[in-house]
Amino acid sequence: MIEQVKSDILSDIVGMSFDELVAYINEVREHIHTISPFAQDPVDFVKWEKINDVVANDYNPNKVAPPEMELLEISIINDGYTQPIVTWPNEEKGKTEVIDGFHRNRVGRESKIISKRLNGYLPIVSIRKSQSDKNDRIASTIRHNRARGKHQIDAMSEIVIELKNRNWTNQRISKQLGMDEEEVLRLCQISGLEHLFSDRDFSRAWEAGEDVGYIDITDEIPLEQIDAFRNPNTSEEGRVFHTYDKWECHKAGFYAPSKDGVTKAEGEEMYRVFLSDLDRFGSALESVTAEWVNSCEHYLTNIAMNRIAWLGQAAMCYATGVPSAFRGGYGLLTESEQVAANELALKHLNAWLVKRGCDEINIQEAASIGRQAEIY
Repeated sequence: MIEQVKSDILSDIVGMSFDELVAYINEVREHIHTISPFAQDPVDFVKWEKINDVVANDYNPNKVAPPEMELLEISIINDGYTQPIVTWPNEEKGKTEVIDGFHRNRVGRESKIISKRLNGYLPIVSIRKSQSDKNDRIASTIRHNRARGKHQIDAMSEIVIELKNRNWTNQRISKQLGMDEEEVLRLCQISGLEHLFSDRDFSRAWEAGEDVGYIDITDEIPLEQIDAFRNPNTSEEGRVFHTYDKWECHKAGFYAPSKDGVTKAEGEEMYRVFLSDLDRFGSALESVTAEWVNSCEHYLTNIAMNRIAWLGQAAMCYATGVPSAFRGGYGLLTESEQVAANELALKHLNAWLVKRGCDEINIQEAASIGRQAEIY
């Protein structure tokens, strides 16, 4: 039977041009792939694609220095392509887009020796269809890079920003990219934008009023709607920015994912006890607004965030070293205790604003009711 198939194939290819032969081989391989017991693995079907039909993605965080690029070219010249380029069919562009193998793609098209030998073709495999959403493609690119131990920190930070802006939580990013949550946090810190530090529940952990609706941002959501979630509130009059390395709250451990020896339940109970002690809470608020100069300027001039929540969490960190990760303890307060804590935080916020020559604000303005979705 096998011999007959081989005979039929050899008979079919007689007189074919080079491009026709490649297309025929791809078709045969694809047919075998459909019945293969390994069809779930992309490497089961390596296809030869014309170079001009393969395009790079716009988010790859891996950069290779010229000497390494030369070494890659030498390797492929001598050893051939031992790894295919991982891709997905970008129907919008009508092209095949690279997910992993950005530099194998470059060498294949830029090296005259390799391009001539392969007659303008590249070996590709297609990512699983379940991974074709942009979020999953970005995650896949980073997983490939990290598995080889190659990724660029600044570019990785930009990728995390992209995923945060698409409403991915720190936990989801860490799971999909093979990081721990502390590493995700460090990459957020590089940007210096405080809205990236917040998981989706940040502004809801201590709020005075209605909840805010959230949606997952995917490729199917119109760009205009996505942009509404990405507004970082950079143009407000009086807005002051400081890079994260100058934030006193950052140095004090405000964004630490946990506290040694403290469970989630214990940390939240510590929050409850602290916030219900108005004398202690008020003293810490006074210290924060007096001593954390850069942090207060950076956060309290941002009218689109819940400044009441930030002050409460900052005071807790200042007085106890407990990070904002345990802020859910606010929800353990009684309703009257929450009101009292909010009013005390508002009092100190207004005192800080008046010293800066600003008008006092009310609790709705301080908590940015109805505006939090713009940033968080």
